[in-house]
Amino acid sequence: MAAQNKEQKFFEVIKPHSTYEFIGNQKYWIGLSIILVALTFIMLPLNAYVFKSRGHMLNWGVDFRGGTELMIEFSKPIDSGELRKVLAQSGHENADVVRYADPSGKNKNNYMIRLAAVSVVSENQAKQIHESLAKEGDASLKKFEWSEGGDKIYLRYDKPVDPTSLGNSLKAIGIHTTQVQPFGRADENTYEVTLVGIDTDVRRALDAHFGAGAVAAIPQVESVGAKAGKQLQYDGIRSLLYAILLIMVYIAFRFDFRYGPGTVVALLHDAVISIGAFAVTYKEFSLTTVAAVLTIIGFSMNDTIVVFDRIRENAARLRDRRFDRVVNQSINETLSRTIWTSATVFFVTLAMNIFGVGVIRDFAFAMNVGVVVGTYSSIFIASPILIWLNDKYLASQRRQQSKPERNARRKRDELEPGEV
Repeated sequence: MAAQNKEQKFFEVIKPHSTYEFIGNQKYWIGLSIILVALTFIMLPLNAYVFKSRGHMLNWGVDFRGGTELMIEFSKPIDSGELRKVLAQSGHENADVVRYADPSGKNKNNYMIRLAAVSVVSENQAKQIHESLAKEGDASLKKFEWSEGGDKIYLRYDKPVDPTSLGNSLKAIGIHTTQVQPFGRADENTYEVTLVGIDTDVRRALDAHFGAGAVAAIPQVESVGAKAGKQLQYDGIRSLLYAILLIMVYIAFRFDFRYGPGTVVALLHDAVISIGAFAVTYKEFSLTTVAAVLTIIGFSMNDTIVVFDRIRENAARLRDRRFDRVVNQSINETLSRTIWTSATVFFVTLAMNIFGVGVIRDFAFAMNVGVVVGTYSSIFIASPILIWLNDKYLASQRRQQSKPERNARRKRDELEPGEV
């Protein structure tokens, strides 16, 4: 085995035995954290109730809000305000209209449109259809079946009805269909109405206003029902709480109680500030973002564990030193590893943030924020809480040890002179 060359040198950003002062300056960094967390909780209601152009605490994606998201490529420049106006006239009021860049750079007239509807037929329109088709010729409607978000309507009459006549009746009230045909047994007089897709409906409205061929393509359509969106919101929050609970259990087994609260507070701190970045920038918050926040929590805990492991080793080895000095030394000893690991993840996700598109860019943005905040919290949030709890623990032990001595002294003082 070849002997190691003692003159071989490696590139080092953080020199060994560095003595940067972290704990002594903790109050400035804790103050910064308090400001960022407060900004997060201030921005959430401001987005919902003050900034009319936003309207929600977070820019919930279709995953959570429910509705339909369409990516539309136009063949010519389109004004976003006029686009919003046309959508409102076609029954899609309060639609979100966002211009986005084509990654290839070939087409600069791309818009992301988010609609509250998941079907061309709303609940009110379904009632209108029900009332309008109650009588078709001399036939009476016996059963009307429609489900929210569905693309089909089933009509059952007491007598046979001409499907073409049904289609014309629907068209007269503004409901476009692709097909109306008998359904089931002939004696049931049931008819299946297949509605046009919401993308077809939107394309028709836009082409009618901006001119035929104005919509070059609709490459992506995603729909989620409102109930499913609420369920996904609930599941997303529950996944974050379960992750934090499991981490607390892990910390309880790995360390003693003094190490656990600092880790959990640091994780909550990272999650809140990462969400705050989405509240300030109003970037879309989707299931992908929840996945990014969970990844940040895991990354932050891993970094904190490395620092705490070194603190525990040094605390056992350097018993003659003050605990806050042991913590500061331990942070310095793990600083090089912390910075390089975080920098590696940060630059990879930064490249994804710059060159990625869609949910990849949102995921990378969350990771960029989370990696910086997670690295910072391991040093300036988790460690000071550990020091504070350790001081409380030692003070409690000293009080317990001095209690028997105080009792003995009190008994001696109560004895009369000469009884000793």
